[in-house]
Amino acid sequence: MGCGSCSSGGCAPAGCKSNGACLTNGCSKLDVYDWLSNMDMPSNYKPFQIIEVKFKGSRKDFYLNIDNIYLENGELVVTETTTGGFDVGHVSITGELVRMQLVKKHVKEADVTKKIFRKATPADVEKWKAAKEQEWETMHKARKLALDLNLSMKISDVDYQGDKTKATFYYTAEGRVDFRELIKKMAESFRIRIEMRQIGMRQEASRLGGIGSCGRELCCSTWLTDFKTVSTAAARYQNLSLNTLKLAGQCGKLKCCLNYELDSYMDALKDIPDDVHILRTEKGDARLQKTDIFKKLMWFSYPKEENWVPVPIKQVREIQALNKSGELVADLGESKAAETATTVKAFDYENVVGQDSLTRLDDRAANQRKKNNRNKPKPVAEAGQKPIVQVTKVVVQTVQVKTVQPNNPERPAEGAVREGNPNRRHHRRNRPNRNPNNQNNPNQQNNNKAE
Repeated sequence: MGCGSCSSGGCAPAGCKSNGACLTNGCSKLDVYDWLSNMDMPSNYKPFQIIEVKFKGSRKDFYLNIDNIYLENGELVVTETTTGGFDVGHVSITGELVRMQLVKKHVKEADVTKKIFRKATPADVEKWKAAKEQEWETMHKARKLALDLNLSMKISDVDYQGDKTKATFYYTAEGRVDFRELIKKMAESFRIRIEMRQIGMRQEASRLGGIGSCGRELCCSTWLTDFKTVSTAAARYQNLSLNTLKLAGQCGKLKCCLNYELDSYMDALKDIPDDVHILRTEKGDARLQKTDIFKKLMWFSYPKEENWVPVPIKQVREIQALNKSGELVADLGESKAAETATTVKAFDYENVVGQDSLTRLDDRAANQRKKNNRNKPKPVAEAGQKPIVQVTKVVVQTVQVKTVQPNNPERPAEGAVREGNPNRRHHRRNRPNRNPNNQNNPNQQNNNKAE
């Protein structure tokens, strides 16, 4: 929304996240920063009548504001279409910035003929939202119809017109597709006017959007509109591995960002010799393995050796000149580099590294933990839980000693362990009942009969 449709007063208009004060109104979709919005124009300034309006995806167009309607960036307007009816879009930019956009896109002012009818009313907005809600379902139905007709095409997006009388179907295909029968079936099914528009892989990615391997939104869906050709030579100049999985974007083509730094690499490559592959030395032929363009270093390796030797560009040219004259150098300079690396620098302070143990703090922390565990109170069992008892198993070996008393040789002495009798637990003596009133005692019954 813009200030023209604000009903709350002098505060920031209601909008997305920043309450409409972001001045872009595009949510990172080909948005334009209106840096002239806060500047005071002269009193005799006449507003520029051409307005740039943005629609779904990356579609933008220019319209005439003949009625001089006061418009702010982000406001919904009803616009004229070439096929009849009307469409609804957001105002992208107004004023003098539109004049700059016309020059940038090579559009003449006389070529802009379509008009802006009015600001969108609640009825227009409701109808426009209802049309947008049907796009997803319409796209899947159209895909099913294309599969039934065995057409080698992919319908990637559908854009309904604001008045729900027309829909544009964007598709990708490798070759020419005869979709006349498809249009008849879609017109019968959807009851609207159908327009088929073929787009490329990059245009499809720009309409659908996504997140690139860098973690940011795709350039083609946020700000890039000029799709230049990207070749594998751009990857070779930048010393990138020719891995199609890493170099290809979501559209399946080479990433557009390969061209961003190509000019810097081309300028740096002017100082690097391109005809150096082997340098001849007394130790053998050194073969080029890698070139660091910005550090001005070339890495060589001797045969049957794994170590690479970095050589500056200036030294490479000198060795190359000597080889052309038939002279050989002792080596690539690694002996001097080794001498420089083995030179011990004398320090004016005492080196105390290693005089103390590196784990001294760990031992202190371990001892402190032991003390804390020792002083920690024992856990108390809650209500309804069994107390926690620490059981220690103690194995005691018992030795059976049989001691015979002199009076009774079969009876063991006191304190001695008796031999176990397996039938003892089932054996029960027939003892007399000490309760004379118990009638269930068989011994008492026998005594009564005898009397």
